[in-house]
Amino acid sequence: MGIFNKIFGETKASETENRFWKNIESEKDLERAIQESFSVTVVVFKHSTRCFISKTVLRNFEKEVMDSDKNISYYFLDLLAHRNLSDKVAENLGVEHQSPQLIVIENGIAVKNASHQHISLNLI
Repeated sequence: MGIFNKIFGETKASETENRFWKNIESEKDLERAIQESFSVTVVVFKHSTRCFISKTVLRNFEKEVMDSDKNISYYFLDLLAHRNLSDKVAENLGVEHQSPQLIVIENGIAVKNASHQHISLNLI
């Protein structure tokens, strides 16, 4: 199956295997992320698991995180599985939906956001 993964892309499970991610799978998870932003910078990565561009941006961002020592809490939102939560993020934080998208939250407020090739730890 390894050759098929290389040709057709890896599975969703392997996309989020890095241990630094905390998944947003419910409104409670989203609220937890926002509350955590009062003590540490929180980053939400909104990802479309079917989009090649989103997969590429995610891989590049994960490489940056692995090489970083920044004190940041990283949250992952699978847009296809949880589109309603993406809408909730937009509503709660006042950030228009994009995909892929990185949203930086501090003290309960979205202070920065970027999409596509502009996603980088340099944003933070």
